Amino acid sequence: MENLPHTPSASVGAWVRAGAVDEGGNAGISHLIEHMMFKGTKARNYRQISEDLEKLGTAVNAFTTKEATCYYIKSLSTNLTASVDIIADMVVNSLYDEAEMEKEKDVIYEEMKMIEDVPDDLGMDLIQEAVFDGTPLAGRIIGTPDSVGAISRDDVLAYTGERYTAPDTVIACSGMFDEDALIESLEKGFGSLGAAGAPPRRYEEAPPARIRDSIIKDIEQTHLVLGTKGVSFTDDDVYALNLYASILGGGMSSRLFLTIREEMGLAYAVYAVDCPYVSDGQFTVYAGIADEKVGDAAGAIRAVLTKLADEGVDDEELAKVKEQYKASFVFRRESNSARMFAAGRNMLLLGRIYPEEEILAGVDAVTKDDIKRLAAKYADVQDYSAIAISGREHDLNALLG
Repeated sequence: MENLPHTPSASVGAWVRAGAVDEGGNAGISHLIEHMMFKGTKARNYRQISEDLEKLGTAVNAFTTKEATCYYIKSLSTNLTASVDIIADMVVNSLYDEAEMEKEKDVIYEEMKMIEDVPDDLGMDLIQEAVFDGTPLAGRIIGTPDSVGAISRDDVLAYTGERYTAPDTVIACSGMFDEDALIESLEKGFGSLGAAGAPPRRYEEAPPARIRDSIIKDIEQTHLVLGTKGVSFTDDDVYALNLYASILGGGMSSRLFLTIREEMGLAYAVYAVDCPYVSDGQFTVYAGIADEKVGDAAGAIRAVLTKLADEGVDDEELAKVKEQYKASFVFRRESNSARMFAAGRNMLLLGRIYPEEEILAGVDAVTKDDIKRLAAKYADVQDYSAIAISGREHDLNALLG
């Protein structure tokens, strides 16, 4: 809990250790359960859930990730305990009505179609499948039509019974609130969660995959996504890789943006990003380019990666991305929702909350040698998996080696 007396609102999130990595043969069950939490409890039907929250002016939402599911509210401080009562009712007392579940599956099928219709979203799903091939991290959060269609109410009850437990749930709160009243409300609402936690996660080890695939769709642009293994949240290089990604493709003054968009005019969107998980991570480069310029863009990406590995960075460029990181971090901290998200995620997945001073010190500790070492590690595009979504076929092995 983090009490911020300067703001008359608060954010509360119920974080559950239930994500795509936990699903086995029931791919998409975590996400389906997230949807079903809004479909009715022993005390409220789906209409009453939304009406009761909106009467309080409370915003409510949820999301599922590879490693967790989060249900959260943002409420006026004066209405916080009443809002907590409702979200606790959803998480603890949902009915998982079979008829409602079948309707919600239809909603999820439409969500799947929406992803298929957004090439960059689809590309990110496919590159994760490629990079983590053979491991639980490869599974799509949303599942597939077949896997979701096969999930039964009994599957849902078994999964929630195993994973929606007190040891596997973290409640995070940030904002202005009466601590005693909030604790009383949380104990009342979540106190009946089971005491036996889920079995420990056992992540399967697999070597970095190298998968190439060209997907043909009726679209006007090629979406090229390159991906390889990154680092975990607790790796010594977690801050260094973030800064390397920023130098490479994190903003308008990044190497990829200046070269591929500004100098060569090959792409509207081009970026690099790292995505850490508890025991693994992913590093990704993306470019949206004209079909006939894919070869030029692939060559330019290779050249930028190679140059950064050969030359490294100077003091000015490293200082710039450090200030960008700090500014972004501080700006996020101005939101009690963002503070709640960070605290809840870190406590659930990593077992601790990282103080601001520790994070900023970690960023400051990154050196030019760290960046050059990582640039050498990620320089060779032959090591990357790659996905092209385009109106035409692309030979990615010929383009990337």
